Amino acid sequence: MFADKLIEAIKSKNNPSVAGLDPRIEYVPSHLSEKYFNAEIDPVKAACKAILEYNMKIIDAIYDIVPGVKLQLACYEVLGEMGMSVFKETCSYAKSKNLIVIADGKRNDIGSTAQEYSKAYLGYSDIKGSKYTPFEIDALTVNSYLGYDGIKPFIDDCLAYGKGIFVLVKTSNKSSSDIQDLELKDGMRVYEKVSQLVDVWGGSCVGKYGYSSVGAVVGATFPHQAQIVRKLMPRAYILVPGYGVQGASAEDASKSFNSDCLGAIVNASRSIMCAYKSELWKSKYNAEEFAQASRAEAIRMKDDLNNAIINRHQS
Repeated sequence: MFADKLIEAIKSKNNPSVAGLDPRIEYVPSHLSEKYFNAEIDPVKAACKAILEYNMKIIDAIYDIVPGVKLQLACYEVLGEMGMSVFKETCSYAKSKNLIVIADGKRNDIGSTAQEYSKAYLGYSDIKGSKYTPFEIDALTVNSYLGYDGIKPFIDDCLAYGKGIFVLVKTSNKSSSDIQDLELKDGMRVYEKVSQLVDVWGGSCVGKYGYSSVGAVVGATFPHQAQIVRKLMPRAYILVPGYGVQGASAEDASKSFNSDCLGAIVNASRSIMCAYKSELWKSKYNAEEFAQASRAEAIRMKDDLNNAIINRHQS
C-alpha cells in the first residue's frame, strides 16, 4: 500500500514534510541559467536544461532529509513537450534517490477519461500486449468534484499497483471558501461532505498502519477547518499545502496530524527552492550555493514541524 510506504519513508527520516519542485526559470540563479542561455539558440530548450539541473542539484542536497518530493505539473506543462521531458526526468531522478514522488495535477474527468488519466500517472496502458507507463510517480492529486465515477479508476489503480491519491477537500487558496465552504441543506459544509466521502472511498485501501492510500488535500491556511476534517476522515493521509511562503505556520499545519503524530505530510515549494533568496538564508549562502540553502531550509522546516506536532499532542 502507498500509505504504508509513505509512513515508512517519513519514519525513516523523522520528517513529515515533502519538498515541492515547482520551478520557474526566474527561480534559477543567473550563473546556472546563463550557462544554458549563452549556449542555446532555442530559449525554451535552454530554460528546460537549466531547470532540470536546478531540480537535480536540489534533490542531491535534500534526498537524505526529506521522504519525498511533489512536482506541480503546471510548471512543466507551460514549457510544452520539452517541459514534460523535464518532469519525467526529474521524477526518474528522484526515484533513483529512493524518494516518494507525488505529481500535483488535480486530474479528473468523467469515468472513461479519468481512467486514461489514471493510466498515465498511476497505472499502465496496454500497447499491443506491452505495458507502458510514461511517468515514474507514486501518487497523484485528484479533483473530487466529479463524484465517485471520476475517482474510482484512480482507486482501482491504487489497489492494483500500490499507488496513492490525494483528493481535493479544502484547498489553501483564499477563495476556496467560495465553493468549499458553502452550506448544504443538512447544515454541513461542502468540504465536510467531501471529507466523509473520502473516508468511505478509501475504505478498501487501508494499510497495516491504519491509514488509507486514498488521502486528501487540506491547506494549512485553514487550520480550523483542518481540525474538523481530520475527525471526519481519520484514516486519510493528508497532503498539507500552504506552509511557508503562503503564510501558514508549523502550528497551523500540525492541525492535520492525528494523536499518533502521523496522518499528514506538509509541502513547501518556494521556501525550499528559493531559500537562497530568503532573508533567513541569503546572508549565509550566495546564489551559487542555492542547493546548500535549500538543504538548510529543509532541515529547519523538519525541526519546525516536528516541534509543533509534538507540542500540540503533549498539551
